[in-house]
Amino acid sequence: MKYTKLERNWVMYDVGNSALVLLNTSVVPIYFNAINTGASSADLVVAWGNAQTIASLVIAMLMPILGALADYAGNKIKFFLGFFLTGLVLCLAQAIPMSAMAFLTVYVLCTIGLNSSMTFYDAMLPDITTDERMDAVSSSGYAWGYIGSTVPFVICLALIMGGPALGVPTMLATRLSFIITGAWWLIFTLPLIRTYKQKYGRERGPEDTIGHIVGGVFSEVGHTMREIAHNKTVLVYMIAFFFYIDGVHTVISMATSYGSALGIDSTQLVLALLVTQFVAFPSAIIYGKLAGRVGTLNMILVAVAAYMGIVLFAAFFLKTAFEFWVLAIMVGLFQGGVQALSRSYFGRIIPKEKSNEYYGFFDIFGRYASVMGTFLVSVVTSLTGNPSLGVLSIGVLLIVGFMLLVRLSRMTRAAEHAA
Repeated sequence: MKYTKLERNWVMYDVGNSALVLLNTSVVPIYFNAINTGASSADLVVAWGNAQTIASLVIAMLMPILGALADYAGNKIKFFLGFFLTGLVLCLAQAIPMSAMAFLTVYVLCTIGLNSSMTFYDAMLPDITTDERMDAVSSSGYAWGYIGSTVPFVICLALIMGGPALGVPTMLATRLSFIITGAWWLIFTLPLIRTYKQKYGRERGPEDTIGHIVGGVFSEVGHTMREIAHNKTVLVYMIAFFFYIDGVHTVISMATSYGSALGIDSTQLVLALLVTQFVAFPSAIIYGKLAGRVGTLNMILVAVAAYMGIVLFAAFFLKTAFEFWVLAIMVGLFQGGVQALSRSYFGRIIPKEKSNEYYGFFDIFGRYASVMGTFLVSVVTSLTGNPSLGVLSIGVLLIVGFMLLVRLSRMTRAAEHAA
């Protein structure tokens, strides 16, 4: 598909931020485990799960309020830029030697900046393309993000693995990877910052002082909540998303920590996740094309069913490096597709002039799902001392999400027949 300049620049941000996402899900948990000496495998999984939970909880609390403010014309780019710069500075700060708990604190704050910027980035989608092109553009963002992120990651990996032979200690090489990744993120963000213009938004009148706007935000948030409650399509989809994205986010955020706790070699873990990126590139594009043929909702259902199998595989069969490679490939086949189509499907069923506020609520459902998923993994692992049971605990949430999507599909078909 031929992109417009704005579509291309929007996709490029996915290329930039995905490098940090890949580093966070592969190298960072291993680095944290290395500096957190003396902790048991269960303690490491619990600490990492708690960090993910705190970051997700903060984002979920902030986004609806900030989203309502950002829906005023011209504000979206300001909020995006603020969170992007916060995440970038803290990404670079992780290169400073520090204790395990200090590092985890900086990591949590960096994650808040990164994921918050991505909420405003997602909300830009209705501004930069049309409904007809939304699935393809959203899928392309994830696809190019996966393949593009491998470039700085391979450089970092080569430095970490080959550094000792050149006199660069592994820990120092790992810290340098934060600087390399931060630079990559900045380079691929600049084109979007220069060219993005908010198309849909509420105009700010003379009466809209800062105090008036801030005071009205809470009323607006309440009004939007009532709108969602009365729109059955949006409501059922958001509840379904709440449950099924739990499994997706938890598998992504906990995979390396879980594999490390099982005693799988860190090199194998990182290389397997690198393969995930290469598998996810064509898979996400194919998903976007198939959505145009068989329906976006149907393709989301396929991905959720696949994730049920992935969770069962991880809980009952994942023991060796080979099995982790199998898991990584399975995740690559469905990860990008379900995320991209979830984003674009939501963009089509909401009022575009309130996209930021709606995406703020969308992010609440996604982030609280992440809170619940990582919290369940942490609690069950802590109580049983068995990380496998922790992973298994999120399977029921995927099942609930799948059932709600089936209900939504039936509602959609019934509405089409009635029309």
